[in-house]
Amino acid sequence: MIERIHLRILSEVDSQGSLTAAAEKLHLTQSALSHSIKKLEQQFAVQLWQKEGRKLVLTQAGEHLLRESRRLLPQLERLDETLSLYAGGGQGSLRIGMECHPCYRWLLRVVEPFLSHWPKVDVDVKQAFQFGGMAALFNHEIDILVTPDPLFRHGISFEPVFDYEQVLVVSTQHPFAARQVLTPQDLTEETLFTYPVETARLDVFKEFLIPANCSPRKHKVIEDTEIMLQMVAANRGVASLPRWLVHDYQAAMQIVAVRLGEQGIAKQIHLGIRDDEQNNSYTRAFVEEAKASQASIEQDGKSSVSAIS
Repeated sequence: MIERIHLRILSEVDSQGSLTAAAEKLHLTQSALSHSIKKLEQQFAVQLWQKEGRKLVLTQAGEHLLRESRRLLPQLERLDETLSLYAGGGQGSLRIGMECHPCYRWLLRVVEPFLSHWPKVDVDVKQAFQFGGMAALFNHEIDILVTPDPLFRHGISFEPVFDYEQVLVVSTQHPFAARQVLTPQDLTEETLFTYPVETARLDVFKEFLIPANCSPRKHKVIEDTEIMLQMVAANRGVASLPRWLVHDYQAAMQIVAVRLGEQGIAKQIHLGIRDDEQNNSYTRAFVEEAKASQASIEQDGKSSVSAIS
């Protein structure tokens, strides 16, 4: 069987010009080098080189093996490097599942520095409104689940990485724009825009309206965040979104955020990771980048408010 050492011997003999120099480069004795090639020749009943005086001359079979060594050795070296990177967590693929649609904009802030720090790790994002995140984690379809509503199960750990407040977004022309706090009853005459998520999973319903036995006059579903905010800015209705997302759009749109209830609705973005992935170095690095996003977004929010003022 041809082994890597055979290819390296042919390559070094060609580049060094002699058995002695090739043996030194490969940290072998000349006898061990010659024995290795002789054994290969006997196995295939073919001669790879012959001596003409003090010079080694490759046979046709030897020339072919030399050409193949020039092609294969760099590929094998790259494979060695790649496997070492995988072993050290320096290369791989990070598959992220999203259960939070406004979080996609937050995710972009995390992915950009992550890709810069981990150039050999690819990122793939799976986003769907009816995405079955927990099942995907258990089935190894994704590596990280981004969600504001963790379901704690054996084998999965959730880590909070970003705190935010869920607010009501209204047009600057809306009467609510002058309010500091809203009650559930205030929304009973409003058209409420939401993402196409079941009502039981929408914070504005489960944590604000339903406990007060209230409902909006109309409930309309809009899939795209920017279209939703354009509708709000045009005073066609209101929407419930994270405060930081409102700050992102305030400079370009006539919208404001108003607190829902005296205490507000406090939320956290969690990252769910399988326990067997906890020691993966680039997975942990992604978690740390996610935590660092808090300061960046808060600073941007302050800058946005200053610009509006």
